[in-house]
Amino acid sequence: MTATVGARRDALIEALTAAGLSPESDPRRIAEYSYDASNYRVVPAAVVFPRTEDEVAAALAACHRLGVPATARGGGTSMAGNAIGSGLVLDLSRHMNRVLAVDEAAGVVSAEAGAVLTELRAAVHAATDSRLTFAPDPSSQSRACLGGAIGNDACGNHSVRHGRTADHVEALRLVTADGQRLTATRHGIEATDPGDAAATARAEHLTTGLRGLAADHLAAIRTELGRIPRQVSGYHLRHLLPEEGFDVARSLVGSEGTCAIVTAARMRIVSRAARTGLLVVGYADVVDAARDVPAILPHRPTAVEGVDEVIVATMRSRRGADSVAELPDGRAWLFIELDDDEAATPDAATGSGLEARMAGLADRLVRTGHAMQALVVTDPVARADLWRVREDGAGLSSRLTDPATGRTIESWPGWEDSAVPPERLADYLAEFRELLDQHGLTGVMYGHFGAGCMHIRITFDLRSDAGRAVFRAFCTDAAHLAVRHGGSLSGEHGDGRARSELLPVMYSPEMLGAFDRFARLWDPAGLLAPGGLTGTRPLDADLALDGIPDRRPPRDLGLLTSAGDAHPVQACIGVGRCRTSTGGVMCPSFRATGDEKDSTRGRARVLQEVVRGTLPVDDPAVEESLELCLACKACSSDCPTGVDMAAFKSEALHRRYRGRPRPRVHYSLGLLPVWLRTTGRIAGPLNAVMSTRLGRAAARVGGVAADRELPRFASAAELRTELDRAPDSVWAVRRAAPTPASAPATRTSAEVVLFLDSFTRGLRPAVAGAAARVLGSSHTSVACSSGHCCGLTHITTGRLDAARRTLRETARHLDGIRGPDGEEIPVVVVEPSCAAALRGDLPRLLAETSDAVLARRVAARVRSAAEHLGVLAASGRAPAWPGGAPPDRVTVQTHCHEYATFGNRVQRAALTALGVGSVREATGCCGLAGDFGFTAGHEAVADAVAQQALAPALRADPEAPVLADGFSCATQVAHLVARDPRVGRRTGRHLFELLDPDPTPRRKP
Repeated sequence: MTATVGARRDALIEALTAAGLSPESDPRRIAEYSYDASNYRVVPAAVVFPRTEDEVAAALAACHRLGVPATARGGGTSMAGNAIGSGLVLDLSRHMNRVLAVDEAAGVVSAEAGAVLTELRAAVHAATDSRLTFAPDPSSQSRACLGGAIGNDACGNHSVRHGRTADHVEALRLVTADGQRLTATRHGIEATDPGDAAATARAEHLTTGLRGLAADHLAAIRTELGRIPRQVSGYHLRHLLPEEGFDVARSLVGSEGTCAIVTAARMRIVSRAARTGLLVVGYADVVDAARDVPAILPHRPTAVEGVDEVIVATMRSRRGADSVAELPDGRAWLFIELDDDEAATPDAATGSGLEARMAGLADRLVRTGHAMQALVVTDPVARADLWRVREDGAGLSSRLTDPATGRTIESWPGWEDSAVPPERLADYLAEFRELLDQHGLTGVMYGHFGAGCMHIRITFDLRSDAGRAVFRAFCTDAAHLAVRHGGSLSGEHGDGRARSELLPVMYSPEMLGAFDRFARLWDPAGLLAPGGLTGTRPLDADLALDGIPDRRPPRDLGLLTSAGDAHPVQACIGVGRCRTSTGGVMCPSFRATGDEKDSTRGRARVLQEVVRGTLPVDDPAVEESLELCLACKACSSDCPTGVDMAAFKSEALHRRYRGRPRPRVHYSLGLLPVWLRTTGRIAGPLNAVMSTRLGRAAARVGGVAADRELPRFASAAELRTELDRAPDSVWAVRRAAPTPASAPATRTSAEVVLFLDSFTRGLRPAVAGAAARVLGSSHTSVACSSGHCCGLTHITTGRLDAARRTLRETARHLDGIRGPDGEEIPVVVVEPSCAAALRGDLPRLLAETSDAVLARRVAARVRSAAEHLGVLAASGRAPAWPGGAPPDRVTVQTHCHEYATFGNRVQRAALTALGVGSVREATGCCGLAGDFGFTAGHEAVADAVAQQALAPALRADPEAPVLADGFSCATQVAHLVARDPRVGRRTGRHLFELLDPDPTPRRKP
């Protein structure tokens, strides 16, 4: 940092602090806010989290006095580089996120700019008994904020019916660049506080200037703006025309924060359909799909969305084959949603009802259109899955799985938002594919077909000079192509840094001059959000990958810098699904704190600075960023780009502590499997000591949280007793002294392997016995392996060398246990986190060793208990329920590692196949997460995470059996039971225990 920049930053921080704000400028925070969801990286001077409009005004006034740029930000999901800036970044999402009022009679909702769109919509539904809704629903709605939707003029899946955000704005509360508070309405602009003389004068000055601007450019505004439904590029000056009623509020929509900062808004709300139906139509390619759009629109659909086969293949590869519902034949698909719209024209052949209209449209598209097959989707789960494929398109398409090779292909935004008239979409896409070929590029296409707006991720090489030259040339040619087809450079995401330089291709010099005049009326000094619509930077400047080598950099950072042909840390492109408050499991720590630093994205951005070389891996900023990561692995499944922060964390810890003293908990809990090798011989006296004040003090010295009790250690005799009661079909394969077995030690083949992990052997012997008895009753021969370890705690604490040694030994051991004819047989692992380690971490950590092939072979055999029992049930070999009937209902806490590695439905699918009537899932992390919840300093976050899903699920049905296959999950259930009488007096039980044909009285957990 130069002396000038440093002095400006210091002056800014001093001024903001004097104004009562709390600016942050430490390296970690700066790294988090140097990126959004675009290709760009711009380092800010400081970040502030205002709580009120007055604090926004104070911050902007300070910036104005010092000449420092200011950029407003919400969810930070901008794909055009609109949410990053070189001066002060104001994050409105953390505190200014309230829904202020819902007025059903007036049909409006008022909310602060930082309100998340899904939460805004939920508030409207709650206040109107679901009669009304907030219409704009961009794919990022679960983390995008109202202010961002206004700034970009966001649209969403249902824009074909409800239009853009601009169509719903009634009034905007603003703070200008110099700190004046104004309110823009449908008919003008006024001081927010009528008694504020300076603001009143500013409103009058703006009124005069804006009316003069509209009068001077009437013809250009009328002919160049508002030509197609998705013309978002530039400023929306047509709303200033006399026929629009001098609508200043809507003229500011899409201004990308360059005119004023929106602090709150009053928005229209619309009627919500009582019923909707989903029709999925398959096509040979996206061009054929686009050709049918003109035939679909007269049927008044509420949505016409499209995806191609590569996105679907990537979703299935990343989340399992069952993550995408059955699709009709084709290589591209349209999702067509109809509702019970009384204004819709009845179908002549089938009638006017919703079902009849859907059937009629399906028949017509197959018979006379370009469709290959059409399918009406009625199952609500299948419908939700399909919409998630579309909503995750931006992330899925950025890290594609090549169906032929399985390799990862990187693609990027930059030209992901063009829009053309829907009737010209097919021809535009056909020529667009030719343009891609000319530049040697590949594009993945998805988007809002009904509105003519395409989101296209392209295989740009942004790391090399040659690749960046292609990027510039292609975007320029693409702009000319879109304009030739009567289109807009941006249809929803805004122009920002990605497209503002190209606006001269689309607009006349007169219109460009009008745009500049409009911006200068609001912000004469050009301090707000420079780099995009104002102070425009070249589209290939400030690229985040400029300076990141294409291959492994000189500093070897292991997984952080290399994973074959992919760039794992760069997999985070900022789509921000980790910032959601509901749905899935990711990211529990962000949901607990609401701080960007505790999101998967925030951590990835810090690690990207490590790769860039601006932060050393052992910098305190890295340690602080990773401290509250639970290593739950949910991001590896829930993140659309597949970021595995747990793996990154273990790599960072490995490099930070190599040859250095570690935190105390790394020696106590981190080496627990090592200690468990001896605790079985001294379990009695050890448990007695640990229950005393001295024992609890020792635990505190070991870094264990004060509110946690250590689990009871099992004796070797307990384990032997449990395994003694297994059927004759179960025989032991051990490294250490043998346990009782019914078959001679020379036996070498079996039907299935039962892998008893360290936690099950040393802490839950009853589960070990139950597993042996259940599998022994279902298989003719079970090899019980009880002397090896998966190395999980080595992995989570970053002892990767030790983890590799442990995994190598275990893999060789398991590879030697085969079926009677040498065939590979399933390895059933009792503890789901250990199963996940053997399935996922084993091949990853041994990938560059001589045991790589063996590791992949063994990993492919590994099953969790639920997965294996589901397979047995599907094949008609399900074990019988004790007492003859399954429970009528069960509450399930799926272990996060199982959720991430074996699929988010594995427990529900198994229980359903086994005949359980009702399954209530606590979809979310339990909060304990291995050693996380046991570690001192994590108590508040662990408790907050437990309250996200597990505790509410337990309270919802205090009598139902609780299924918690994971040891940490069962321990957290016990922790909640001891502290909250509302959850019931229950213990978390393993599925094997529920199915145990010969259970014994359970000891206390």
